[in-house]
Amino acid sequence: MPRRSKPLTAKQVANAKPGKHTDGGGLMLYVLGDGGSSWVLRYTLDGRRREIGLGPAKGHAAVGLADARAEADRLRLLIRAGRDPATERAQVQEVRRTAAERALRHVARACLDGRKDQWRNDKHRAQWWASLERHVLPRLGDTPVERITTDLVADTLRPLWTEAPETARRVRQRLEAVLAHAAVQGLRPRNEINPASWANNLQHLLPPAARMKQRKRERTGRSRHHPALPYPEVPAFLAALGKVHAIGAAALRFAVLTAARSGEVRGMTWAEVDLARRRWVIPAERMKSGLLHTVPLSAEALAVLEEMRPLALAADGTMLPGARVFPGRKPGRPLSDMTLSLLVRRLATRGVPVGAPPRWRDTAGNVVVPHGFRSSFKEWCRSRGYPDELSELALAHVDTSETRAAYARDELVMERRPVMEAWASWCRDGGVTQGEEEGVAVAA
Repeated sequence: MPRRSKPLTAKQVANAKPGKHTDGGGLMLYVLGDGGSSWVLRYTLDGRRREIGLGPAKGHAAVGLADARAEADRLRLLIRAGRDPATERAQVQEVRRTAAERALRHVARACLDGRKDQWRNDKHRAQWWASLERHVLPRLGDTPVERITTDLVADTLRPLWTEAPETARRVRQRLEAVLAHAAVQGLRPRNEINPASWANNLQHLLPPAARMKQRKRERTGRSRHHPALPYPEVPAFLAALGKVHAIGAAALRFAVLTAARSGEVRGMTWAEVDLARRRWVIPAERMKSGLLHTVPLSAEALAVLEEMRPLALAADGTMLPGARVFPGRKPGRPLSDMTLSLLVRRLATRGVPVGAPPRWRDTAGNVVVPHGFRSSFKEWCRSRGYPDELSELALAHVDTSETRAAYARDELVMERRPVMEAWASWCRDGGVTQGEEEGVAVAA
């Protein structure tokens, strides 16, 4: 290929000053004032003058002088044949861009962003994406959504379906939502069955998730429910817990007295507490149900809050902004879930001879867990003849009957208050004394 009589040298390329430097045959080196540089081939086709970039001349992806000349020679052959390399490159890039936009990974991200106002909190949003990123995208992430079939979905889910059926069930639902989003966006035919749908589809290729969860429980020997302390033993447990002087112990005591989930208690702030009306109002975004929940506070629960209040006061006696009721060790962070779980386990096992059953255990002999005290409360309510409606509202359970739920909009806070006061009185002095002398001081 013809070039000018004095083409560029490698040294000239390395030391080139800002401006345009010609190598001949339309090959140009552009050097910018900020030090950036690039190779460009100028050519004329069908009477039109055009340019096409050949890459940077400096940096980690630099194209050397010899390579730039070789690429220019290759493109000149295409131009002589009447082909436009710039147009062909743009077409290839458009095909690649379109393929990337139709890939499951891209569509899943678009679906996630499109539902940004539907998440209860950032944690739920992160879990939604993380489950797909871990269990689906490594295999199907680069697959165009229109090529995803029921068999591909089943093959992807099958290993998880056996090892972690509950996670698999959620992943399937999330993948179904992504593919439905793709259909709405015109990336999949709307009249075709969603490959991740269960009814009349995956149900013929995978066993029911409930059956797989039962088999897993049989393999692992784990109970279906959280190990719960029989309610007659709750007063003795709280007596032992009362000898532990730590924030974690106070949080656990408050959780038992209010029958609340540990996460709701650990994330509790003073802004949610209405001491004048003796209420704790949990905002919807912190509730599992996604609905605001009001907890009437018994005298015992208020006493726990009184113990915690000095931790939230500034030097001048005012409440610190955003102060947590049960602060964690790190400023601004709540207690960890493990703090409460380890506290219960230590109370149940410390000082117990090897091979002996734990001190605080369920009817099957398993060490109880914080969440199990909600079941203890439920059983106590039944034993006292309280209506299920009141105990279910106290536990913030969502009514599974749409008809009943449509009418059950009143939280019945006033009706629940005597229940919570009676429960607190029982927890204080209503049960057995076993374990009161067994209280062990443990760090929490």
